[in-house]
Amino acid sequence: MQKRPLGRSGLEIAPLVFGGNVFGWTIDERTSFSLLDAFVDAGLNAIDTADVYSRWKPGNQGGESETIIGNWLRANPGKRERVLILTKVGSDMGQGHKDLSPGWIEKAVEDSLRRLNTDVIDLYQSHWPDPSTPQEGTLRAYEKLLRAGKVRAIGTSNYDAALLEESLKVSAEKGLPRYEALQPGYNLYDRSGFDGPLRDLVMREGIGVITYYSLASGFLSGKYRSKEDLAKSQRGQGVAKYLDERGMRILGALDEVSARLDAKPAEVALAWVIAREGVTAPIASATSPDQLASLVRAVHLALSPEDIAALDTASA
Repeated sequence: MQKRPLGRSGLEIAPLVFGGNVFGWTIDERTSFSLLDAFVDAGLNAIDTADVYSRWKPGNQGGESETIIGNWLRANPGKRERVLILTKVGSDMGQGHKDLSPGWIEKAVEDSLRRLNTDVIDLYQSHWPDPSTPQEGTLRAYEKLLRAGKVRAIGTSNYDAALLEESLKVSAEKGLPRYEALQPGYNLYDRSGFDGPLRDLVMREGIGVITYYSLASGFLSGKYRSKEDLAKSQRGQGVAKYLDERGMRILGALDEVSARLDAKPAEVALAWVIAREGVTAPIASATSPDQLASLVRAVHLALSPEDIAALDTASA
């Protein structure tokens, strides 16, 4: 499978990233292992997680997703060379606040490396902005990790254009490593946070982009079309905000393009993100073999200019 450069990091990823938030939350270790095996066997190579996944589940402490990935790597010694591990730091892991302080990063990276059963994290990402820590302090902490060989590249998530531009300025002025990748929320419905100044900035600076919420919490799968449908899954209530005129217009366009291509709406929605200039790859999760097979089909789905125009118009 053809891979795409992730900014100027030197890393290359296939055009779809497996979202590890489901590991230890909605699927157990055995199911996670089988899906990871199928993902790699399909030629895909990037797995995204975070230290905080899935702290929100009752009984969990955080680190469950990283631990499952680490156990999978331990059980499959040859797989580490075939995958890139992307994880994040900075969420509240019990400190009571978002934390990108040098001391916390120094501790958190060791915990992640141990859980992931690896000597190096391919992409280490600031999960959330930390207003209490100067960007220079965070970047100097990352510089130490890069020099020590514990991290290959750094990225950030949930930064707006002003914050990302500020970080790039600090990197340039202080001779510090820069963020080579960005994770914004982005999909056919949620476009305003990335399209515009942020997209212009990453394209100008050659920064890789890995989108999350690429299916709008499942809304773009087409299975939620009324308030009655929200009870179909535990994620349903997060979809209610999409049940408006624009959301229905987007689903209508997805239905039309899907019928034309003999594909599922979710596959078309992911293919649209994959084709979007400025995006390296979307993140998507799967909890069953059928869902994973659908993700793989999305990677190989070729949208025509007419298909893209129809989706752009509906989602404008």
